[in-house]
Amino acid sequence: MNSVLTTDEMYMRRCLQLASNGRQNAQPNPMVGAVIVCDGRIIGEGYHVRCGEGHAEVNACASVRKEDEHLLKESTIYVSLEPCSHYGKTPPCADLLISKGFKRCVIGCQDPFAKVQGRGIQKLRDAGMEVTMGVLKTECERLNKRFMTFHGKHRPYVTLKWAESADGFIDGHISNTYTQMLCHKRRAEHQAILVGRRTWEIDRPSLTTREWVGPSPRRYVVSSQALTLPEGYHLLPSTSVDNILHQLWEEGIQTVLVEGGAMLLQSFIDSGLWDECYVEKGTQPICGKVKAPVLSNAVLKGVNTDFGQSIECYVNGV
Repeated sequence: MNSVLTTDEMYMRRCLQLASNGRQNAQPNPMVGAVIVCDGRIIGEGYHVRCGEGHAEVNACASVRKEDEHLLKESTIYVSLEPCSHYGKTPPCADLLISKGFKRCVIGCQDPFAKVQGRGIQKLRDAGMEVTMGVLKTECERLNKRFMTFHGKHRPYVTLKWAESADGFIDGHISNTYTQMLCHKRRAEHQAILVGRRTWEIDRPSLTTREWVGPSPRRYVVSSQALTLPEGYHLLPSTSVDNILHQLWEEGIQTVLVEGGAMLLQSFIDSGLWDECYVEKGTQPICGKVKAPVLSNAVLKGVNTDFGQSIECYVNGV
């Protein structure tokens, strides 16, 4: 039994490796990887590359060489997330696996999306396929924590980000080439970006992705006052964090990056409605005018100090 579990975990780890390649382009769909194995040999693998295109199972099946297609009926397919069971932009993957005649399906975790939620698993079992659930469940859920938050908590996954001096003041001048690249990488990985009214009025930030290859997020300015914004910017006429997140959720925004200012960031911290936080810390005091936000219920996840100053990564400890 232990050898079977070890084997299943090995192939599921490969699914996770493949799935992570879709981090930028799969959203708002989840990142999913699939591996097809017959007699200890991988004969096909794939991942969900881009939203609206083939899912991981489709790409894995398409990768099987013609001379190996007869092996599918004796094969196990490993999938990091439950195969879909509904018609969306693509046909149900559960139907595909049934039509291919797979002997067994090993699934990392259940899909929380309301149109799936166990229906794909049941469809496979009803067709007579052996289904094993929950292999590396924690790792599979963690990979898609943003997707899980959106569908499980009915709000976007919230990432906070700011830069502060050694004496705890907001400092927008300490970033270097490396930290700017990281900032733009995060922008490419989020569907939306928020700043407050004062940040908009003082800095007029572009909020686009320029130092990293990838899409720019949808740009929002939070203000309880009327603002005239240029094309491409959107007003969120509320200072209530609950209302902000509910509106973004209704618009289908799954991930949001909050970049400033200090009052807006602190309101997210005080509400407890945040998930990750990146704080870039300078090495010099500046005796500035605006105090940096103060984190509460935060767990330090990691520190990168390879470039002079440091970036501290926190997760919400609530």
